Amino acid sequence: MESFFNETTYNELRGRLRTIQPENEPLWGKMNAAQMFKHCQYPLQVALEKEKFSIKPNWLIKVFFKKMMYSPKPFQKNAPTAKAFRMVDDYDFSSEKEKLDQWMQELWYDRDNEKRRPHPVFGHFTKDQWGILQWKHLDHHFRQFGV
Repeated sequence: MESFFNETTYNELRGRLRTIQPENEPLWGKMNAAQMFKHCQYPLQVALEKEKFSIKPNWLIKVFFKKMMYSPKPFQKNAPTAKAFRMVDDYDFSSEKEKLDQWMQELWYDRDNEKRRPHPVFGHFTKDQWGILQWKHLDHHFRQFGV
């Protein structure tokens, strides 16, 4: 399975990010590209322990999500988004795109960190699980915008 921490995959993700333009319309969902960039920053920040979210864990969501995470299938279109990660404000396209690229780079440089704090909803992840999760999430949203 693909992982954010694989160098080829990481470089492909950054290349895909660079191809998204303001005129790219979402193929599904409600977010525009700038909102998607902002949304995608949060899981990277959580992995880097730069952002905390107080989301109540739910055992059913944990079981469902972990099954989905380990599946080779991509995330489903129009899957529900946790309220804390919903983006409804207006954001600057170029600024948020640059910030997302910077967060991606920061996580890449921190890729060998084996001692991350537990995910606020899903608990402990191994390095490999963090890499899979980040790849699946970014891939999902880049596909949402046709790249």
